[in-house]
Amino acid sequence: MEWSFQSAEGLTAALRAGEVTSVELTDEAIARIERDDRMVNAICVPDFDRARAAARGADTARARGEDRPLLGVPVTVKESYDVAGLPTTWGMPPHRNHIPAEDAVQVSRLKAAGAVVLGKTNVPLGLQDWQSFNELYGTTNNPWDRDRTPGGSSGGSAAALASGFGALSIGSDLAGSLRVPAHYCGVYAHKPTLGLVAHRGMVPPPGPALPVDLDLAVVGPMARTARDLALLLDVMAGPDPLTLGVAYRLALPPARHERLRDFRVLVLDEHPLIATGSAVRAGVNRVADALVADGARVERHSPLLPDLTEAATLYMQLLISGSVARFPTESQERLRTRTAGLSADDLSLGATRLRAMGFSHRDWIEANDRRELHRHGWRRLFAEFDAVVCPVTPTPAFPHDHDPDLLERRIDIDGVEYPFFDQFVWAGLPTMPGLPATAVPAGRSPEGLPVGVQLIGPMFEDRTPLRLAELLERSIGGFQAP
Repeated sequence: MEWSFQSAEGLTAALRAGEVTSVELTDEAIARIERDDRMVNAICVPDFDRARAAARGADTARARGEDRPLLGVPVTVKESYDVAGLPTTWGMPPHRNHIPAEDAVQVSRLKAAGAVVLGKTNVPLGLQDWQSFNELYGTTNNPWDRDRTPGGSSGGSAAALASGFGALSIGSDLAGSLRVPAHYCGVYAHKPTLGLVAHRGMVPPPGPALPVDLDLAVVGPMARTARDLALLLDVMAGPDPLTLGVAYRLALPPARHERLRDFRVLVLDEHPLIATGSAVRAGVNRVADALVADGARVERHSPLLPDLTEAATLYMQLLISGSVARFPTESQERLRTRTAGLSADDLSLGATRLRAMGFSHRDWIEANDRRELHRHGWRRLFAEFDAVVCPVTPTPAFPHDHDPDLLERRIDIDGVEYPFFDQFVWAGLPTMPGLPATAVPAGRSPEGLPVGVQLIGPMFEDRTPLRLAELLERSIGGFQAP
């Protein structure tokens, strides 16, 4: 039997039943990577010798009666996570020899759960793109169409899952970096509630692995099934033992409902600032039709929905000001010159991004205050609805575009070009207020490319969109191998 595309849950059941060993699973996964990854380039840092040793250890542990959530299951890890003894570069050539001595907290949790780490997956330079290419490790291709991107910045992880390279992976999400690759590659991903999952050891090199709180950014699970997402989130979730974990323990509430017919869902397929491509709109409508067919309450409009234009503006302000603070892109003098040339009436997203590059701390505080009003608006909406279904991006995976100036790139939406960054508005919808969002497969485009949607849930009620994802998987289907 071939195991490469089985779920982690299925592999665990087979391991418990003695139908297969971890060594066999690991050897099969490594053989598949060595055979197929030349065309995909998802695994940028293999760790096969230690993986085989870990698999032997897992089989020995199981033989003496141990049973852990992921004992013996092969997985991958995004390159940006520290793994002791392996390079962590974020795709940046100056840090090619940066080798941490300790595992990131999430890598430690994976290993404690018994997972076998096959290696690390490719990322864009500095994690700053919806593609996954860099000078150190080259370009990762979409397994469905090698001329297209698998997404970013967790594109290597999504491509690995779609190719059968391990049952699970872990990534991160600041601007859709979990959800976009899942959407482009036809797999599942979950952006947890902001602060739910500790991220120490996921830091740009050569910075120290400190338990700092980041704005907007989260780390989270990727999988080929919704149930596997929930399984991996249970392994990952919880406070850092160095900070909040000293005093607090996690107790996530259960999903609001167990049946589709009981869910109250708001469905969105239009944004005031950018068009939605026909393939993505069809995916959203396919999910909406399935919900209606199973008796769920589905609405297309609600006065409770926070203003989408202001939400996108706030997201761009917070995203760009924070990113520029970490990765300066222009001299302040040149930036001031460009900003001074903007008309006061120019409220476009492009102008918003440019102004955000020069944000003061006072500007950020004002934006954050407006964010709190949006968070309260979402609380009111989730008193009437259980989830929001909407696009992850306006299109399926786009062709590779390695123009280094992201501000000059364009995205084609049904024959009309838009600024590349404008398409971030859908990914930013749950990110700005810190809400959980689960990306799920929702069919194929006419060209045969995967199309996904995201299920946005109430803050710290991550099990609600995850349960909805599981029910939709049963209703409309889920992952299919390329």
